[in-house]
Amino acid sequence: MSTRRDFLRTTAAAGAGAALGGTILPHAATALERRAAGVTRRPGAPLDILILGGTGFTGPHQVRYALERGHRVTVFNRGQRQADLPDRVEHLQGDRNAPDGLASLRGDRRWDVVIDNPTTLPHWVRDVGQILGSRTNHYIFISTISVYADTSRAGMDENTPLAQYEGADPLSETMESFRQNVGALYGPLKAASEREAEKWFPGRTTVIRPGLIVGPGDESDRFTYWPVRIARGGTVMAPGTPNDPVQIIDARDLAEWTIRMAEQRATGIYNATGPRAPLTIAEMLYGIRASQSGDNVVRFEWVPQDFLDEHQVRGWSHMPVWVPVRDDNAGFARVSIERAVAKGLTFRPLAVTARDTLDWFQTLPAERQAEMRAGLPAEREVEVLRAWEARRTG
Repeated sequence: MSTRRDFLRTTAAAGAGAALGGTILPHAATALERRAAGVTRRPGAPLDILILGGTGFTGPHQVRYALERGHRVTVFNRGQRQADLPDRVEHLQGDRNAPDGLASLRGDRRWDVVIDNPTTLPHWVRDVGQILGSRTNHYIFISTISVYADTSRAGMDENTPLAQYEGADPLSETMESFRQNVGALYGPLKAASEREAEKWFPGRTTVIRPGLIVGPGDESDRFTYWPVRIARGGTVMAPGTPNDPVQIIDARDLAEWTIRMAEQRATGIYNATGPRAPLTIAEMLYGIRASQSGDNVVRFEWVPQDFLDEHQVRGWSHMPVWVPVRDDNAGFARVSIERAVAKGLTFRPLAVTARDTLDWFQTLPAERQAEMRAGLPAEREVEVLRAWEARRTG
């Protein structure tokens, strides 16, 4: 079992390798972890896998990993988002919001496993269940840790009570009604979708509840902000205290573990975030710095939560990944993942995630790089740091 010391040592080594121009393996968990998780073992008989979605953030990683392990893959989506998927992937087109939008899934064809990535609305699960409920051996539903009723508590495990839907009928919710009240509906509708999954695929359902998914390809910039900001150098505003906990999971680790869960036909409910050992915001920020090969001088200035609140600097959005310890969602940084680790969830070193994320971001068009979707704009960071300096020295 890796300890936090092991994790940091691997992270530092990976960062040093990057600094020296060395090669870091894209699937760099420890050899012991990978053997124990079955990563290096050949899977059994090839599976026919249907992925609902497949062109978003985690979907392409699922597709490529499944093909690497010898499986056959079909993706179903609206065909509106381009993804560089291998030629041997079969594409079915449809729209889960449209009348008879699942027509391409009808018939008598069977799949060994169905992986449902993008579902927001319970009726999407019901509709798929009505068509595929008797035509698959296994249904994997990608949910969220936002399903829990009390997200302020540390150590939330899979038995923590779920958020309750308070409307008339969760199956009547539409994307329009969801968008009008995302904050109140997101968790309850995911929880209702989980119940629909077990109803239509009884005894054959796996529910995976990810935390914050990060890595190359993340268009939200919720983690990307930190590698980009640290690469710019100078005084970096760091939130709260160095010991505040954080949790993240690389999209590739989540995607690959999902495929291995399909190979095991492992059912049940699993929180999926990371890393394996507790991680603090200081360890994350210094780990990101260690992964970078530039000569920029970086100094972290720790600004207390009270001062950030006073200056309307919010956790998660303005200070990505970090959730204030007194926030109603503070439990998002302290979720129990024991069950997933026991089922073979492994983690890349932070340095690999950070380096790959920065490399990816730097390939984007200049106008996109200039408009980050999370974090503080540079001028706002300077303004708050100056105010903090005046408070601290005055």
